[in-house]
Amino acid sequence: IATSRRAHAFAMPTVNLNRDELFARLGKTYTEDEFDELCFEFGIELDEVTSESAMKSKFLGQDGDKTSANADESDDVIYKIDIPANRYDLLCLEGISRALNVFRGTTPTPTFRAREPSSGTRERMTVKPSAMLVRPFVVCAVLRGLKFTKERYESFIDLQDKLHQNICRRRSLVAIGTHDLGKIKGPFTYEAQLPEEIEFVPLKQEKSFNARDLMEFYKGDQKLKHFLHIIEDSAVFPVVKDSEGTVLSLPPIINGAKSAISLDTTDVFIECTATDLNKAKIVLNTMVTMFSEYCAEPFTVEPVDVVDCTGKETTYPDFMTRFVDADVDYINKRIGTSIDRQTMAALLCRMQLPTKLGADETTLRVEVPPTRSDILHPCDIAEDVAIAHGYNNIARTVPNTYTIASQQPINKFSDAVRGEVARSGFSEVLTWILCSHDDNFANVLREDDGNSAAIVANPSSLDVQVARNSLLPGALKALGANKDAPLPAKLFEVGDVVVLDPEADVGARNSRRLLVLYSNVQSGFEVVQGVLDRVMQVVGIAKFDGSDFGYQLQESNEPTYFPGRQAHVMRNGKKIGVFGIVHPDVCAKFDIVSPTSVLELELEPLMASV
Repeated sequence: IATSRRAHAFAMPTVNLNRDELFARLGKTYTEDEFDELCFEFGIELDEVTSESAMKSKFLGQDGDKTSANADESDDVIYKIDIPANRYDLLCLEGISRALNVFRGTTPTPTFRAREPSSGTRERMTVKPSAMLVRPFVVCAVLRGLKFTKERYESFIDLQDKLHQNICRRRSLVAIGTHDLGKIKGPFTYEAQLPEEIEFVPLKQEKSFNARDLMEFYKGDQKLKHFLHIIEDSAVFPVVKDSEGTVLSLPPIINGAKSAISLDTTDVFIECTATDLNKAKIVLNTMVTMFSEYCAEPFTVEPVDVVDCTGKETTYPDFMTRFVDADVDYINKRIGTSIDRQTMAALLCRMQLPTKLGADETTLRVEVPPTRSDILHPCDIAEDVAIAHGYNNIARTVPNTYTIASQQPINKFSDAVRGEVARSGFSEVLTWILCSHDDNFANVLREDDGNSAAIVANPSSLDVQVARNSLLPGALKALGANKDAPLPAKLFEVGDVVVLDPEADVGARNSRRLLVLYSNVQSGFEVVQGVLDRVMQVVGIAKFDGSDFGYQLQESNEPTYFPGRQAHVMRNGKKIGVFGIVHPDVCAKFDIVSPTSVLELELEPLMASV
C-alpha cells in the first residue's frame, strides 16, 4: 500500500529496548518468535536480539578490551526494533509499550489534557525581536510531579537524542532543552545576543565560558562539534534565560549546568527552539505525551504562555488534536477488503485513533491525537486499518485489469537523444536541479524579474535557492570544476528544468531539455550547430538532402552569449532553443578560461513533431 507517510520515510530509526522492562510494561512474557510476530502485526520490525555487553564489545572491536566491557555492562537482553521514520511516538520504551498495549486491547488510548498550575499562574516565555535573526521560534511546557528512576531518566534523554537525529534534522530545525524547574525562576526570556555577552557554566563543566570561547572549546568534542556550524557564523547567538538572568541554554548547542535535570528532579521545564514552528510543536508534543504518564497526575501537562516578538500570546502545548473524515468505501478499495463501519472503527481504536461513526452511513469520524502527527491523509488511515486487520487476513485477488509497463514517451525520446549525442563524442553530466540564485541569474548575466523561476521559500543553504530554469549554470559549473582537464571539453546533459506556467495546476511545470557544451582554444560555434543539425536529422524532422533543416535561426541578443555570435532556434514560429558563444564575463564567473559554445534545446516540441 502506497501511503503519504511511509513513502517519504528515508530511514528507519532503531530503538534499543531492555527486553525484561518491555515485557514488564506489556504484562506478558513472549518468546522471541512470538514477539517478532507481534512486531510484524503492528508494522514494526524486531531487527536484532543482543545484550549490552555484546553491543559494547562490538563497538570496541574484536581487539577491544572485552573483559572490561563485560564487567561494566550487564547481560540484559536488548531488543533492537526498527521504527518507521515518521512515527516519533515509537522512539522510546514508553511509546512502544503503550502502542502495543492499545493494539492488543489491554489498555485504552490515553487522553492528554492541560492542567493549570496549582499556583494559578502559568510560566511565561517572552521572545525578544533579536531572536528573529537566528532561530525565531520557541515552544514550552512543564511536566509536574515527575517520578524519575534510572531507567526512566535514561529513556527521557535517549528520546531527545532520537528526536534530534530524526525530525529535528540534527538540531538544525529544532533543539530541545530540558531544565529542572526547581532550580530556576520564571518568567523566562528567549533572545539573541553577541557571543561575547553570553557567559555561563555549560552542562558537565565547572568553568564559565562566553559563547565564543565555548564554540572553540567544543570543536574538540566528538558529539557537539557536529552542531557548531548551525550558529557559529551568526553575528548573534540565541540564548534562553530565567528572570534572574541565569542562562538555561545556548540552543542548539548545550544547556546550562545550573538547570540540569537529575534523578531527583520532579518538575521539568521543556523548551524547544526552532526554525520550523510546526516541527517544534510536534517535538514538544512528543516529549510531553511520552513522559506525562509519570507525572503526579498521569497524562497531564502544565501549559506555558509564549509571547512572540509582535506581542501575540500563544499557549503551548496545543496538542493539535484534529479530526479527519474517512470514507469507508475508499478505505476498503485501497486495501482490498469489505470491512463494515463498526469493525473498521474498532480497528482504528487499536491504532490509537479514537473513531466514531460519521453523520452518514459511509464515513468515519477519526480523532487524530497529538501523538500521531504522521496522519496526513485518509490513505494513512487506510494503512492503519490494514495493519489492525492484519495484512495476512487480506484475501489475495487477481487484478481485474492487466497492464504492461512501458517507458514514458518523453523518457524514451530523451534516451534516444542521449545515445546520439554520446556517439558524437560528448560526455554526459548530471547536475542538480536546485541551484543558487546567483548561478541561475547574476552569474549568467540574467535578471530576475520575479516571474522567471521557481524560488525555494525556505532554502537550507545558498546552493538550493532556486529550481533551475536552464541547464546552463550546472554545465558551466561542471566545466569550471574540471578546467584542468585536457581540451577539447565536450559535455552534454539531458534533464528537466522548472518553468513557471500559470496554466499548470501548481503554477509551474517541468520542461525536458538538451544542453551541449564545447570548449577549446577556439569557440567551436560550428560544432554545437552541427550537433543541432544531427539531432534534427535523427529525430526525423530534418531531411538528409539538406532541403529542410527542421528549424530556422533568428537573431538573438541575450546577455549570456557573445553579441553577434548567438541565435534562437525556431520551429513553426516558436522558440525552442538557443545557441551561441558564452560571453567572456559569464566564463569568468565560473572560472572558465577557454572559449565555450553552448546549445540548449527543448525536446518536447521535437517529440511532438515526430
